[in-house]
Amino acid sequence: MSDTKKLFEDLSGAGKSIGVLTSGGDAQGMNAAVRAVVRMGIYVGAKVYFIHEGYQGMVDGGDNIEEASWESVSSMLQVGGTVIGSARCKEFRSHEGRLKAAHQLVLRGITNLCVIGGDGSLTGANLFREEWSGLLEELVQQGLIDEEAAQNNSELHIVGMVGSIDNDFCGTDMTIGTDSALHRIIEVVDAIMTTAQSHQRTFVLEVMGRHCGYLALVSALACGADWVLIPEMPPEDGWEEHMCQKLSENRADKKRLNIIIVAEGAIDCHNKPITTNHIKELVVSCLGFDTRVTILGHVQRGGTPSAFDRILASRMGVEAVLALLEASDSTPACVVSLCGNQAVRLPLMECVQMVSAYVSLIFCRSFENNLNTYKLLSYHKADSELPNSSFNVAVLNVGAPAAGMNAAVRSAVRVGIKEGHKMFAVNDGFEGFYNGQIKEITWGDVAGWTGQGGSILGTKRTLPAKHLDKIAEQIRIHNINALLVIGGFEAFECLLQLYEARTSHEDFCIPMCMLPATISNNVPGTDLSIGADTSLNAIVETCDRIKQSASGTKRRVFIIETMGGYCGYLASVGGLAAGADTVYIYEEPFDIRDLQSNVEHLTEKMKTGIQRGLVLRNENSNENFTTDFIYQLYSEEGKGVFDCRKNVLGHMQQGGAPSPFDRNFGTKIAAKAIQWISRKLKESYKDGKVFANTEDTACLLGMRRRTMAFQPVVQLKDETDFAHRIPKEQWWLKLHPLMKILAKYKTSYDVSDSGQLEPVTRVRPKKAD
Repeated sequence: MSDTKKLFEDLSGAGKSIGVLTSGGDAQGMNAAVRAVVRMGIYVGAKVYFIHEGYQGMVDGGDNIEEASWESVSSMLQVGGTVIGSARCKEFRSHEGRLKAAHQLVLRGITNLCVIGGDGSLTGANLFREEWSGLLEELVQQGLIDEEAAQNNSELHIVGMVGSIDNDFCGTDMTIGTDSALHRIIEVVDAIMTTAQSHQRTFVLEVMGRHCGYLALVSALACGADWVLIPEMPPEDGWEEHMCQKLSENRADKKRLNIIIVAEGAIDCHNKPITTNHIKELVVSCLGFDTRVTILGHVQRGGTPSAFDRILASRMGVEAVLALLEASDSTPACVVSLCGNQAVRLPLMECVQMVSAYVSLIFCRSFENNLNTYKLLSYHKADSELPNSSFNVAVLNVGAPAAGMNAAVRSAVRVGIKEGHKMFAVNDGFEGFYNGQIKEITWGDVAGWTGQGGSILGTKRTLPAKHLDKIAEQIRIHNINALLVIGGFEAFECLLQLYEARTSHEDFCIPMCMLPATISNNVPGTDLSIGADTSLNAIVETCDRIKQSASGTKRRVFIIETMGGYCGYLASVGGLAAGADTVYIYEEPFDIRDLQSNVEHLTEKMKTGIQRGLVLRNENSNENFTTDFIYQLYSEEGKGVFDCRKNVLGHMQQGGAPSPFDRNFGTKIAAKAIQWISRKLKESYKDGKVFANTEDTACLLGMRRRTMAFQPVVQLKDETDFAHRIPKEQWWLKLHPLMKILAKYKTSYDVSDSGQLEPVTRVRPKKAD
């Protein structure tokens, strides 16, 4: 990251032409990426062209290559698939085809290409760039272009974005479309679970993934499947008996259903395909269970893109334009992607070579993390086979409920049992703690919790400071040796109070860990919180419906109020994902002049073909400029030009089943937290008791850019604005200007934090368990 602030106003696109195409299999979110490229390109002064039907359109030329306007990408954000079309093109694989494509680009002066597709599409783009100067020479020799045209178009710059539901590309944690595909799978699994439970059935589900089992693995994690089969981990001989034994044990534990998830490319250790019908026959013949098969097929590619995919695609689309503006003849073709929560640029060919050489995707960081977590949670050994740590660990929820809390509790309980601990559940937060609502919780008690919304344990906002003696007494009665607190800002305050009470109460000298879980995403020490993704999806889904309601009644502006306290995360990032025109947040103060300017901006917009507006307001953005005030101001000032409607979203943002992201995130960080607690318990166990009083034994586990980090809560005090219950610095504020740019506002945008070109790294393979 650069030390000096670098503004993108210094990067001009004047005189440049950018072509954008989608190629290969479609993926939800591709349209959001196209929209971002077009609007960012036009914003910096470049011409942007749609290349319809992928490489086929580039080869054929004509109407397939069409100049894009700002309005031409309106209403694309919420549409699945790709509006500009995609096709697999055999002709482009030949030299003659690429020569035709080069001719079509030179005719229009297009020397910058943004390619959205999978590894095949990006490989083709790189080969095209390598041949470019030779292709121009041929075109000159054939008299199709003159020397001047060849000179003016002598360099071709290429930036790739990976659009693939399989998440089968090395160097990126998530590809565009993967999260939406997981949404489709989990929607189906959740629906199937109710019917399976009614009839005590076993369901075998086939999901996409010929070479990569990412969708199968993560959906198995997100729904708590009994068994998963993926191409990267061919099961050894005898797997059939193991699987049937596990299904049988689960039924004996009073579980009324079984879910088996199979990737379409699943194979055994002899490279023989494992089909869903084979598994069905196996279960029926060995166990006699009523078994059904469901093949999801192209359902996984369809539907509207999730909030995550829209934000990812919008961020990557803007990053792609920046990369093209900064490219020189010495810059290799690159892929813009996501590592943790950080935008990165990677050399395109390094990524492709890793995939084409089929370096097992277990070596990719995201895949390995999911695989390790699944192994931890997948198989419950008999109590006699488990290690016995003699430690008691308590789990509780604090603050407002957040979707994904239950997935985190389930993961914590099961990993704790695997580690040999006795796990205790505390009902109703610290209020339940001092009232003695503490009981042991077993492996079977948390079955089916992953997909449940809210908080099954119950949660309260009560802080421990006034009840320290009673809480200490309960710790002694139940011999609690460690504490896992799952919650929002209150949970952070609770851990701080318990840490500070260690001087007066030795009972609090035990390892304590907090997992951030709040829809507001206002906890210091972490970029993301459990529950925020589910809430964003609820906001975006509602905004889509509201925008659609305006399609019949032209010239209408909607004012929508979101939750979040003083934290503008939901409003700002929700606004980016929903295509808002304006967002009002506490972190960016605004006055009456800004409101007037926003009304004028919308008035201008109504003169174009886009005759609707969307305004999001965070509930505490300004105590005087309330939602009612803004609604009345817009209604008055827009009189005769547009009319207004307002909508307060309220608690629907807090409810519903957790999204795949929140289930997965909650599951993984809870497993990591319990492993940390185990280490701290061993380190602090001396003379027959646990004594932990150092700063690093009371930590918050959060995602910081690329890494998951345990941070002492006492060290996070200085980073926190306690009066407004928000961190002093918030990473997502850097996304706020993107929303403005994509809504056609002139603004400043700091690009010093944009992705820098770096080599692809891969995780070293570990010996399989």
